Formats: sequence, C-alpha cells, structure tokens
Amino acid sequence: MHRLQLEHIIRAAAGITGASEFVIVGSQSVLGQFPQAPAELLGSIEADVFSLRDPADSDLIDGSIGEGSPFHQTFGYYAHGVSRETAVLPDRWQERLVPVRNQNTGGGTGLCLEVHDLAVSKLVAGREKDVEFLSGLLRHHLIQVPVIRERLSHTPLPSDRLQTCLARLERLVKAG
Repeated sequence: MHRLQLEHIIRAAAGITGASEFVIVGSQSVLGQFPQAPAELLGSIEADVFSLRDPADSDLIDGSIGEGSPFHQTFGYYAHGVSRETAVLPDRWQERLVPVRNQNTGGGTGLCLEVHDLAVSKLVAGREKDVEFLSGLLRHHLIQVPVIRERLSHTPLPSDRLQTCLARLERLVKAG
C-alpha cells in the first residue's frame, strides 16, 4: 500500500462512519512519518484502523471497506476495523501520533503511530511478518535502537514478555 491508498482509506472511513479521526495501528502507519517509505515496508494491502469516535465504527469499516468487500475487490487494498486494544503500545503513544490530513483524506484525519511506537507494537506481536518488517525498518535506518529500548521500558508488559521483546530486538540488531 502506498500513501495515496492510505489517504483513500481515511477518506472512505470518514465517509462511511461520519467520524473525523482514525488511528492507524498496523504496519501501514509508517506512511504517516515516511510518505515515501521503502517498498519492502509497503507490502501489506490492509490498513488496521479504529475510530476515536465510537468503537462500533470498526464494524462499519470492516463491513464496507474491509477484506472481501466491493471496495477491496475494486481497489486491491482494504481497511481492517480493529479496536484500541489491538496493538500493545508504550505509554504516551497518543502524544506522538503523526497526522495525515490533506485534500485526499476528504476531511478525515488518519493518526499514524510514530515509527518507534510502531516498532514496539511489532516487537510485542512477534509474528514472522512483524520481525521482517522490523528488520526492514532497521536496514533503512528509520528507527533507532536506543529509542525502542526506552519505549519498551515504558510499555505495560509482564517482565518475561519484556525480556522476550528485548531479546528479539537484540537478535535483529545482530542479524542486521
């Protein structure tokens, strides 16, 4: 997915729900801070989105512009309506959101995770695709390891899960 496609999703979500602000929590939130992000980071055809107005908006988004919808079939990408709890994030992540709002967003604003907060959420999720995404962020020097360590220390995680995330990060740095 590229930036114009994300802007289209924001515009469509605003039109469907009547809400004006949406948080983008998945990998495509990288497009907020890096509109021209490297192609290897843009392989996903879905944007994970939730409305700040009403949790029920996620169902409207899924039903109207979600996977398998006419929107998806027409454009080849889609929105996945998620909840606030979908991503595990560091304290104060809301203060670092990167707004995407322009003529292409039709009055809606996409609030994308700051890249280090995104990296923390990917470390916590730990799926193969998340680790590959993190590797790409590191390879392209879009994240700084000390910042990720600091953010992890301010993420509500049990101590064993925190240690798993730190070990995962160290493996990625060494493999880099």
